[in-house]
Amino acid sequence: MAILLDTRTGPVVQADGNGDQPIRQGRMGALITADGHGRFFETASRGYMFSIGMALTNLSANTITLTATTTPILGVWNPPTSTANLVILQAALGFVLNTLTTPVAPGAFLWASSVGNAAISTGLSPFNRRTMQANGSQAKGFTPATALTGLANNLVVFEAADFPQPSGQTAGTITASTASSQFAAGFNGVQNFDGSLIVPPGGVLALLNTTSTTTYAVAGRLLWEEVPIIS
Repeated sequence: MAILLDTRTGPVVQADGNGDQPIRQGRMGALITADGHGRFFETASRGYMFSIGMALTNLSANTITLTATTTPILGVWNPPTSTANLVILQAALGFVLNTLTTPVAPGAFLWASSVGNAAISTGLSPFNRRTMQANGSQAKGFTPATALTGLANNLVVFEAADFPQPSGQTAGTITASTASSQFAAGFNGVQNFDGSLIVPPGGVLALLNTTSTTTYAVAGRLLWEEVPIIS
């Protein structure tokens, strides 16, 4: 018994809500399936993806506490009036030594959180990954020069970040150009949350280090999707 398929050769472009479209086939008659572009494309193209980031910044600008004076390396606050959850997708961090003479390592990199915050008065406008402008987000972002002024509930550390953790040994005094000194001079890391962490309205997420230092600089990015809350 013959089976008839309604097919179409070549790409299909259609608006939301259109259904009952022909199956796509190639010029040789084979049925075509394909990935929907990159894994973040759908969210970015609809304008729901945002990030906060920074160029190379000296860690002397950040304050290591768990209170309102905290200046996160990277952070985000979802105001209580927000109608979306911040679904964390990815974080990236690169850090380098500012000096090769008696540097002080920044200690461990840790993720900390707080909920029930309604009166934070600071924060930066996140970067819209669709328009490439700082608009459209319901959240506020934080980098080393911006404190969590107005934080009502202290941050609580809940886990280590998936970045290299420099120690005093890796940041020891370097007096010669050796392979070990090149290893100690800098690191880069990426942590893929892939939606496994959500910042609800009133919530704060902050990346912290544990040792005050003026001899390290960092650059990084925090990436998230703003997903409407459905009651």
